[in-house]
Amino acid sequence: MYECIFPFPSPPTVLNPPSNSTTVTCSSIFFPLNPKSSHSQSILPYQGSAEGTDSLGRNRKKVRKEERECYSGGSCGEREMPSVAVKLYSVFFKFLLKHRLQNRIQASSQHSDPYGVTTRPEESVAAANPSFSDGVATKDIHIDPLTSLSIRIFLPELALTAPEPHSKPKPRSSHQPQPRSARLDLIERRNSYGPPLIDERRNSSFGRGSGMEGLNLMSDGPYQGYSPLAGEKGERRRLAVVLQFHGGGWVSGGSDSVANDVFCRRIVKLCDVIVVAVGYRLAPENRYPAAFEDGVKVLNWLAKQANLAECSRSMGGGRSGGHGGGGSGGGEFKKSDAHKHIVDSFGASVVEPWLSAHADLSRCVLLGASCGANIADYVARKAVEGGKLLDPVKVVAQVLMYPFFIGSVPTRSEIKLANSYFYDKAMCTVAWKLLLPEGEFSLDHPAANPLVPGRGPPLKLMPPTLTVVAEHDWMRDRAIAYSEELRKVNVDAPVLEYKDAVHEFATLDVLLKSPQAQVCAEDIAIWVKKYISLRGHEFSY
Repeated sequence: MYECIFPFPSPPTVLNPPSNSTTVTCSSIFFPLNPKSSHSQSILPYQGSAEGTDSLGRNRKKVRKEERECYSGGSCGEREMPSVAVKLYSVFFKFLLKHRLQNRIQASSQHSDPYGVTTRPEESVAAANPSFSDGVATKDIHIDPLTSLSIRIFLPELALTAPEPHSKPKPRSSHQPQPRSARLDLIERRNSYGPPLIDERRNSSFGRGSGMEGLNLMSDGPYQGYSPLAGEKGERRRLAVVLQFHGGGWVSGGSDSVANDVFCRRIVKLCDVIVVAVGYRLAPENRYPAAFEDGVKVLNWLAKQANLAECSRSMGGGRSGGHGGGGSGGGEFKKSDAHKHIVDSFGASVVEPWLSAHADLSRCVLLGASCGANIADYVARKAVEGGKLLDPVKVVAQVLMYPFFIGSVPTRSEIKLANSYFYDKAMCTVAWKLLLPEGEFSLDHPAANPLVPGRGPPLKLMPPTLTVVAEHDWMRDRAIAYSEELRKVNVDAPVLEYKDAVHEFATLDVLLKSPQAQVCAEDIAIWVKKYISLRGHEFSY
């Protein structure tokens, strides 16, 4: 707790503001986060003096100056309620959601499908495109033969450019100056890994691969998408991985939906990462803990892929070392076939080539929106419990976007905003009834309420957690309270609150093009890059 004295007429909003006082004792204070948008604010713990940087790496002196201008009548923007169009669409959305929930209730009493579904027929779906048509290539993979669990991989075109020597995570790497890097410094505004170089071999990276050892490149069919080529092992750019969980109230949404596709592409471009969107099984066909176990299963699958890829590379290196100068093309082909057979014997049908070539799973970030945030938090807890069993996968941070938390004892926002926009409390309670097994429904279920005791590992072991909340979201107070609990045990857990925003304002299809949605993604990128940037490339804000 710190004494916060504000040198302007009225203090900024605090979690529990005292009445008629300009001197408050607070653990958290609202900062304007993005100067381009007065609606974007964050709740951050005041640690130390006003000098230096805050937990997002921004200069405190500059931020406090902006605060004084804002609260003394400067250009801080006027408070606005959601637009009339948003209000009208919210009414239509609620009517449609209520109808779908009723249909799900009727369907749940008729049958239960262990295989499950990951998307609904009425969902608008974006087809996968592995050829970088928009700077991002995508592919869908069904990773579990016993269930419908699938993933969609988003690979940025940045991965095709050769990394600079000093960007490799080696302790004794030589810092060779690149003659062209100075001219390309401004090409990538938010590139954590140094400016990209123009890759003269880029054209050969498309189409069918030839002679690739240890990787299934689908070269026998009409596949015309990107395939990593052999011989580039020391030149590939390795990117951090974001494991993303979509929202939808447990009963709708999908990793391949149009809205989720647009959002993931935005995160890929802003954060310079590979996004793995999880298509978990939906309720009520598959109730708790199916969706949560799917999230953990994908994390374990990533760990297996990393180990198989490393095994494949090491064995492939041994074979290629004996080629000498007289190896024939036929001999190489046989070695490749034998190598694929060895990979199969480890229990995986293929080594996923995109992840094997470009993913750095030692820098893994979990990101969930709405109910997906609940899954992300669950997966983070399981990752903490698993420890070194998940090596080389390491969860370095997580982002919880307006998490789908609830509890039996209502918070202030749950009372005041119970009938808020898009997702009101009554319909969300029905969604929880469809998720939790019959006879086990409780608003204080560990999956629903993050503040109940006995939810797994101690909070002090949790990874850094960024929480995004909206002003007009009835779930906001419980998410803020969870973030406060994390900060009490010294976990980096800032909260970003967006004024005049509604639940799923950054991921809902009709709101994706709004300025707030874009600003939110940029703010997330700023924070995430603090934990995925390679040593020597950290940002200073």
